[in-house]
Amino acid sequence: MQVLDRFQREVTGVFRIVVGFLFATHGAAALFGVLGTEKLALLAWPSWWAALIQTIGGALVMLGLGTRYAALLCSGSMAYAYFTVHQTSALLPVQNGGELAAMFCFAFLLIAFLGSGAWSVQRTAAQPVPAAK
Repeated sequence: MQVLDRFQREVTGVFRIVVGFLFATHGAAALFGVLGTEKLALLAWPSWWAALIQTIGGALVMLGLGTRYAALLCSGSMAYAYFTVHQTSALLPVQNGGELAAMFCFAFLLIAFLGSGAWSVQRTAAQPVPAAK
């Protein structure tokens, strides 16, 4: 499996970018009432706050800035959403419409443990600049 191991950082980076982007757009659509989504009432608990976490947390994960902390917060928010919104109506995600919340929860948990991978702002900023000769 050396072929797969060779590109682990890059694939982790792509995964982080895609998941962060999808999460950020999901939250932004609800916050601003765009992309066919109804705008949430300002400061409404918990929906507006969840959308704010989705927008900011997703953007931070996508950029790779404070990735592990942001991913952990995003994962927790999706676990909260699953158990307080979806789990109350049925046991399984396919029955209660919670597939998206469950997938995001575990995707962000994976990112929190794996780190940012390649192409993150944080990793790029930490790289020393080569001295000019």
